[in-house]
Amino acid sequence: MRMLITGATGFIGTALVDRVLREGIWRVRAAVRRDASTLPAGVERAHCEVGPSTEWGPALSDVQIVIHLAARVHVMRERTTDALEQFRSVNAAGTLNLARQAAAAGVRRFVYVSSIKVHGEAGLYRETDAAAPQDAYAMSKHEAEVGLREIGATAPMEFVIIRPPLVYGPGVRANFAVLMRAIARGMPLPLGAVENRRSLVGRDNLVDFILTCAMHPAAGNDTFLVSDGEDLSTPDLIRRLARAMGRPARLLPVPPALLRSAATLLGRRDVAERLLGSLQVDITKARRQLGWTPPVSVDDALRQAVAPA
Repeated sequence: MRMLITGATGFIGTALVDRVLREGIWRVRAAVRRDASTLPAGVERAHCEVGPSTEWGPALSDVQIVIHLAARVHVMRERTTDALEQFRSVNAAGTLNLARQAAAAGVRRFVYVSSIKVHGEAGLYRETDAAAPQDAYAMSKHEAEVGLREIGATAPMEFVIIRPPLVYGPGVRANFAVLMRAIARGMPLPLGAVENRRSLVGRDNLVDFILTCAMHPAAGNDTFLVSDGEDLSTPDLIRRLARAMGRPARLLPVPPALLRSAATLLGRRDVAERLLGSLQVDITKARRQLGWTPPVSVDDALRQAVAPA
């Protein structure tokens, strides 16, 4: 049996490929934009870039499962004047182009890794909650989800949509990596008075859930939220990261309202909200319908994330 994985050389994709190879059930074909010397031995390569006009025929030959990870993600210094159109071209039109060709090629199941941002930026979310995407990235992900459901309504191919929150693990980048560096350097962090709750998902937990959704009979034509199953406040996350590093957690009790005001003046309100606000996901559906439980504890996942490469 053969599985096609897009985004196979990315942060999640590398761990997914390694896990599938270890289990030895599936033959792996990786869709890559260029020669990828980092792929493990035994992985087939298909040179395809996700886009609205990409021809996927050879890549989909004899494939039973597609796991679609590749996406245009947040661009820190956006150079285009129409960011939404750029996100749509890859994340919506590119995804649906692949899905239509996968259905025509006889693929049995298409697993799409979307984002909790489809629901919004703050709150407690369940699968049944309305979509409320607030930026171009989230809008493009939502449009892809809508299109997948339309394809699934008329094609024999099953789809599964997964909406993860922030993913962390070895080699994590962006704001999570900045936070880890600050803790490692012993920097005082003015977050001791924050009383929020954030859902996260360790990379190995997400990989396990992706494979569950790829193979479980009850996952077909459905949508699931996923997390570590334990929500953390920002101060608790810092303390547990510090413990995993063997470093002290230096937390200063600065009022969150003052931090929000300062961040607004600096034009970094969005970054502040990720540290100060709450965003939780309810994974009851995944537990009940799929019998899934996160296999890696939060503390173990944090230790993996901070371990030297």
